[in-house]
Amino acid sequence: MIQEKKDFLTLHFIVLIWGFTAILGLLINIPSVEVVFFRTLITAVGLWIVLKFWKRSLVIHSRKHFLVILGTGVLIAAHWILFFLSARISNASVCLAGMATCSLWTSLIEPLSQGRKIRAFEVLLSIIAFIGIGVIFNVEIDYLSGLLTAVLSAFIASVFTVINGRLTKTYDPYVITFYEMVGACVATVLFFPIYTGFFVDTLVLNPTPEDWFYLSVLAIVCTVYAYSISVELMKRLSAFSINLVVNLEPVYGIVLALIIFGDSEEMSPGFYLGTFLILTSVLLYPLLNRRYKKKALSTDIIR
Repeated sequence: MIQEKKDFLTLHFIVLIWGFTAILGLLINIPSVEVVFFRTLITAVGLWIVLKFWKRSLVIHSRKHFLVILGTGVLIAAHWILFFLSARISNASVCLAGMATCSLWTSLIEPLSQGRKIRAFEVLLSIIAFIGIGVIFNVEIDYLSGLLTAVLSAFIASVFTVINGRLTKTYDPYVITFYEMVGACVATVLFFPIYTGFFVDTLVLNPTPEDWFYLSVLAIVCTVYAYSISVELMKRLSAFSINLVVNLEPVYGIVLALIIFGDSEEMSPGFYLGTFLILTSVLLYPLLNRRYKKKALSTDIIR
């Protein structure tokens, strides 16, 4: 129980850091695809140095698992590109609110991947969070494209969170993160020809000194540290419980955005009502999950 509380406190701190990523995405002047390229490149190099210093083995004995990890990196690249794009075409608050649908997707994907029944209370909490998104959607129609982009990003995030939850049972979370960042970086580079052919005229690969600073914070603090710790927490916490707490990302992020950007981040009362519903689903989960476990335990004892 003490370890579980410690894990959730750590998770909340990680989510607070992630709440800052959309803000960093707005502070960095280069486009979202280039942001993901530099983020994954710096993270991969940083993790390689750390793992070498710790003398950790980078060997993945299973070729199948190696390909799955690299493939997960491709999903991460897509998630981050859509995430930063959402912030650019709407604002940080709408982007973070759209990400809250992670728990809805995970409540469906995780049981299917594990072959267990879908828990009614998980779906109920996800619906509450989704209603919150619906409220935000109705009152902030001007940001529709940004919200939908964030929702797609959230779906992809729920998929790779479930995959990582299984990988951590076999491999070091930092090694997993290293290869996923390599896969994400390579995927982004391979996307460059499509990107320049259909979306932009030229790549922006010359960050300013200020951009380099924000990119370094994004890579080292928000990824090398925060992402790797989150992968380690997946050893003990379910993908659903992690993604439900991640629903607090918009709450933390919105507060930070209001502090940093001021009036440009102020939203309608309906937006904050929707955010309140999301927060409610997060706070109810530990209570309902504990009750579910007690009921399951008492049923086993009776049997």
